Amino acid sequence: MKTILRPARAAAPVGPYNHAVRSGDLLFCSGQIPLDPATGQLVNGDIRVQTERVLENIRILLEDQGLHFGHVLKSTVFMTQLADFAAMNEVYQRYFVSDYPARSTVQVAALPRGAQVEIEIVASYV
Repeated sequence: MKTILRPARAAAPVGPYNHAVRSGDLLFCSGQIPLDPATGQLVNGDIRVQTERVLENIRILLEDQGLHFGHVLKSTVFMTQLADFAAMNEVYQRYFVSDYPARSTVQVAALPRGAQVEIEIVASYV
């Protein structure tokens, strides 16, 4: 069984997908880009500003389900410039503070709306 999740506090999706899908004890969250939930617009700023907004958007999805960053099993980070990896990591480690999830980081040619970073996660309810 799968349950579609669309938290009211989250920015609207920018395409034909859902914010997250629950299947059993797993939560699969779509990639989040740095959209301001209040305006639906991309936040201005460097990789640190954009990474923080992305992780705050992920927090909205997790909190909607009574979860937190400690429930995340796997994350995938997509970046347009791997040269910004250290700066992204500075922000990332403020949200994932222990028992880090497995992670992949990939450089991509472009992201939706000109974002510099996108992060997707898989979390567990257990």
